[in-house]
Amino acid sequence: MRIDVYIPLFLPLLLTAAASHVGRRISPAPAARVLTVAAVLTAAASTWALLLLAATLVNEAPLVAAETGETGRRLPEPVPVAIAVAAITLLWLIAFRLVRALRSHRATRRVLERLCEGHPADSELVVAASSTPRAFAIPGTPGRILVTSAMLGALAPAERRVLLAHERAHLAHRHSLLSTAVTLAAAANPVLGPVRTTVTFLVERWADEEAARSVGDRRTTARALARAALVAQRARPGCALNFSEHAVTRRIAALQTAPPPNLRSVGVAVLALAVLSALGALDATGDLLRLLGESLPDW
Repeated sequence: MRIDVYIPLFLPLLLTAAASHVGRRISPAPAARVLTVAAVLTAAASTWALLLLAATLVNEAPLVAAETGETGRRLPEPVPVAIAVAAITLLWLIAFRLVRALRSHRATRRVLERLCEGHPADSELVVAASSTPRAFAIPGTPGRILVTSAMLGALAPAERRVLLAHERAHLAHRHSLLSTAVTLAAAANPVLGPVRTTVTFLVERWADEEAARSVGDRRTTARALARAALVAQRARPGCALNFSEHAVTRRIAALQTAPPPNLRSVGVAVLALAVLSALGALDATGDLLRLLGESLPDW
């Protein structure tokens, strides 16, 4: 097999290197979408490349080896056996990581849905009596916003409007789909872990911008975010919006400046990188099919 089969295994490194720059140079909404699509494409391409490498072991199958031995045909060796074995090992690891990620996602959804039990099905806002200040957007039909009484009590009326607008933005733009997709992509290819971190940050920035637009005041939005993070930090390590102190500081700083531009050229370049990875996997598939057609006996 040619070098094409290895291209999808190395291009995710370039995407990871570019992710943080993309997040800083274009507005959160297109940046989150572009990086998620690119991560899914590159993860799928790299997984497919591993499947192609593993498939080269078909030449070692007893029936194939016996048939070619009788005919005297010499089978080509597309890749060294050690590489094919390593590919199989990585595929097992990917399967394990994907199953674990899916189980974690389902467990989280079940916990959140259980907290909403007993409330009217058509109620958007669910207030849970809790001393821990937290807020969640729970996707579904319809989507719900779960806020603890401690969080509502810590915020001023204007800041509560910001909080609700932030969570509504998560629901309206289906941010859970982006987060789940990029999480699964990172599970399939751990190299994409930093891309997942960037997308997670960007969807929060996206919701921040939507909240600022909804209430018409970026300063109030920044103040609400700072207060929510502060009261949650006092209650327990971490913050209500599941971010480190550094990330919250970056989000607050971003709200105190003008929104970043919408540079389509950067997004197109990232998508081109992902498409190149997919094309490499496609071309490698054609190479393998041709080799198998030449080497496998006619039964």
